[in-house]
Amino acid sequence: MDAADRQLDNGGRLSPREWLVAASIPVHGEDESPSTAAPSPGEGRPIPDVLPVLPLRGLVAYPHTPLPLTIGQARSIKLVDDVVAGDRLVGLVASRKPELELPGPDDLYRIGTVASIQRLFRAPDGTIRLIVQGLARFEIEGFAEQEPYLRARIRLRPETIEEGVEIEAQVRAVKDQIQQIADLAPSLPREIVGTILLLDDPLPVVYSVANYQRMELDEAQAILEEDSVIAKLKRLIAVLGREVEVLSLGQHIQQEARTEIEKVQREYFLREQLKAIQKELGETDEQTKETEELRRRIDEAHMPEEAEKQARRELERLSRLPTAAAEYGVIRSYLDWLVAAPWDKLTPDNLDLTHARAVLDEDHYGLKDIKDRILEYLAVRKLKQERGPDAAPPQDLIRREREGVILCFIGPPGVGKTSLGQSIARAMGRRFVRISLGGVHDEAEIRGHRRTYIGAMPGRILQALRRVETRNPVFMLDEVDKMGQDFRGDPASALLEVLDPEQNREFRDHYLEVAFDLSQVMFITTANWSDTIPGPLLDRMEVIQLSGYTEGEKIAIARGYLVARQLRENGLRPEDVVFEEAALARLIREYTREAGVRNLEREIGRVCRKLAAALAEGKGGSRTVSAEDLTELIGRPRYLGPEEVQERTSLPGVATGLAFTPVGGEVLFIEATAMPGGKQFLLTGSLGQVMQES
Repeated sequence: MDAADRQLDNGGRLSPREWLVAASIPVHGEDESPSTAAPSPGEGRPIPDVLPVLPLRGLVAYPHTPLPLTIGQARSIKLVDDVVAGDRLVGLVASRKPELELPGPDDLYRIGTVASIQRLFRAPDGTIRLIVQGLARFEIEGFAEQEPYLRARIRLRPETIEEGVEIEAQVRAVKDQIQQIADLAPSLPREIVGTILLLDDPLPVVYSVANYQRMELDEAQAILEEDSVIAKLKRLIAVLGREVEVLSLGQHIQQEARTEIEKVQREYFLREQLKAIQKELGETDEQTKETEELRRRIDEAHMPEEAEKQARRELERLSRLPTAAAEYGVIRSYLDWLVAAPWDKLTPDNLDLTHARAVLDEDHYGLKDIKDRILEYLAVRKLKQERGPDAAPPQDLIRREREGVILCFIGPPGVGKTSLGQSIARAMGRRFVRISLGGVHDEAEIRGHRRTYIGAMPGRILQALRRVETRNPVFMLDEVDKMGQDFRGDPASALLEVLDPEQNREFRDHYLEVAFDLSQVMFITTANWSDTIPGPLLDRMEVIQLSGYTEGEKIAIARGYLVARQLRENGLRPEDVVFEEAALARLIREYTREAGVRNLEREIGRVCRKLAAALAEGKGGSRTVSAEDLTELIGRPRYLGPEEVQERTSLPGVATGLAFTPVGGEVLFIEATAMPGGKQFLLTGSLGQVMQES
């Protein structure tokens, strides 16, 4: 390897100690045994026309300046050994391509420096360390030999040294700039700067500064190749001016960073002193405790990056506010809501289809289509988990984590829509949460209020998720068809984002102001009618119609669910009261008129309470309730039975008709009576226009 590739750590510049060595001044304590020293060539000593050439990699040697070099290649070591044994003169030429291991004649610059080897140190690793002194410039006219090392025919190129005020001014400018650099860069040795400032000859000033100043190889070579000293000074002044600007800017940046660090450290010390003073006085800093508690909760919440950044920014504001400030309570409440949201809390799904089917059958009779749809949903999730992303085509991978279904149960009251949602949650092993949207007419009920309002809170969606403490519950939105709208906004439009699987991944509540992922929530909505649900909202849901129960289904539900529940709620045992099937059928026909079973359960409860009262008074024991006992227990029937319908239709002039109602239908009696008078047709009763036309 050539000299420049193994130059000293200071980039080819001499340390103050090496300047003394190069000047042949003894250094106390240095071992001279492995080195070879020689006197400098005299001024009258001629420089030969043919010189051995030592290529330099990434380095330029100048006349009138010392330079440290380290030699490692065999070719270069051979050259140095021959030179030291002779006149100790060598030609130093920079390589155009510093990356070349063995530069050839065409890879070298034409202008170089004749140097004298002043000191030589042989290191234990086989390398040679030199200190050379530049003597004069030369130009290569041709190469005489290339083996075992390069030897070139040279011609000396003395510099043109001008005199006058201009060159003196430029020398002073160079000295001023090197002084500024020394002030801006404390690492610059003061001894070298002092030596340069004492020089009077312009040429040594130029070469001494250029030898030490960091610059590009092309710039350094250009200074050497300039024949005029004034031209050299101009080039050097441009390089030094740029260096002063860079150092000044760097010092300014460091000063700003130091000021910021000192400000943070000062605040830290003041806070620590305040804590120490409060501890000595026996006072407790409640605000500090509160801040540390919030910081701990933020760390444990595992928020997304956006939410955590917002929380820490607000916590920093809170720590600087006095507790009496009006904004303190606002920020404190905001952070409470932010850390209490279930950012990463998930309940594992129970995807056992046998268990789910058993739970649904236990809680509900019939509803086969609905149960099948729920089991299909669970089966799909189970397959996705078992087979992983490969179960879906590539274009669907980005959406494989979403729930992908919003169920909407539409049916008359009392058919079990709400309880069906609870059964789904129990079957899946998820938590269940329900909010009622009946009568809601403010958009802020869904999306929350801005924090700028007094008493602002998040919307009902995030409130419910905080209450249930999980990010994937079964979430029931009850009575979605009974929402209203006024000047405060349209809550149905706010629900569009909540119920859209493509958008609710980044649901933004107005209060929290950060994105919350609702894609893992299984939303279920209920309604009595689909007509009042806005079209865009209805389009985002999978509608499942729940029709009214038939008489046979109501009897089965009463036997399997309602009677047992009412006996339990009224303190009775199953052997205390037994309902005959005829009694249940009469309750359905003559005491209730509905599509569901809600009023049927109430009537069963009335019967149970009558019997419980008699049992408590000691007036009765176990009893079987028959159809004939109902009149005695709960009074006369409210609706016509089949016997009365048959009796009324047996009269002349009476016919029957059927009408559709939300509870399943009604039997109409149409009676025609002939009256004396003119030829007229009179309609009596509360008849609408459609009925009159019929």
